[in-house]
Amino acid sequence: MATAEPDINPNIQNSEEEKNAASGQAIVSPEDYIKHPLQNRWALWFFKNDKSKTWQANLRLVSKFDTVEDFWALYNHIQLSSNLMSGCDYSLFKDGIEPMWEDERNKKGGRWLITLSKQQRRADLDSFWLETLLCLVGEAFDDHSDDVCGAVVNIRTKGDKIAIWTTDYENKDAIIHIGQVYKARLGLPPQVILGYQSHVDTATKSGSTTKNKFVV
Repeated sequence: MATAEPDINPNIQNSEEEKNAASGQAIVSPEDYIKHPLQNRWALWFFKNDKSKTWQANLRLVSKFDTVEDFWALYNHIQLSSNLMSGCDYSLFKDGIEPMWEDERNKKGGRWLITLSKQQRRADLDSFWLETLLCLVGEAFDDHSDDVCGAVVNIRTKGDKIAIWTTDYENKDAIIHIGQVYKARLGLPPQVILGYQSHVDTATKSGSTTKNKFVV
């Protein structure tokens, strides 16, 4: 026995759409205007090396954000790292943590460090830094994301550097996990070694002689 199709008046079905079209109004989903919160609030800092000022006077807070949309609005508004003058830094840190070794959350910590060649400034610097930012704001390190304090990009004549800072250089499990995820996210080949150094060692030795506590 055939089942009769329900009798729907197409004029009734489309009346709401026509009404909206006639008034020039689109049907707006809440997704279109509700911002997407991040797990943490973040602060972007800028450092410009002016030798007439103290180190702290050269460091200034650019902006804070805690939504996906505000992150992209800020990122698209500022200069790319590759366009900064030598001696400048960008730092992205969780709100409440200042981008310096002396901060309470940083002083017992360390950093996963990437040193780029001069040629990599045009080829890799901007994409590596953006991926680093996305790892941070996207909490890419699973349960160990709480150990992450922030990240820094240093623009230098000899070679630019990017580092992810963590809060405790003795927390091996967290550090290794963060390093492995970070290396994978950057798409670095297995033969490229990523090294982790404690801030204590970095502060007391020149960069070239600082030993890696961990490598991935």
